[in-house]
Amino acid sequence: MAKPEYHLFNCTQRRPDGHPRGSCAGKGGEAMFDAFAQALIQRNLLGRIALTSTGCLGPCQAGANLLIYPGAVMYSWVEPADVGPIVEQHLLGGEPYAEKLTPTELW
Repeated sequence: MAKPEYHLFNCTQRRPDGHPRGSCAGKGGEAMFDAFAQALIQRNLLGRIALTSTGCLGPCQAGANLLIYPGAVMYSWVEPADVGPIVEQHLLGGEPYAEKLTPTELW
């Protein structure tokens, strides 16, 4: 595999229902992962962009969370509908998608 231009870390941490921190899986993290996988396949970006399912990224209260390198850009409250704008604006356009950036008090 060639060195990717971007690496997406998609939180799919699952905790039991009622856990005080909640979990990204319980807030759509797995659906987000599937949406990113499909978007990357459809746009033929799999060689340029790596997608990895991860455990906890930290701000559980703001899940589902996505972390993108380079740049250490964190997105929170991400839903499958946000995948297209993140791919187009951030990954292809080079500008973070401001609507879902994690607030500085959380990241």
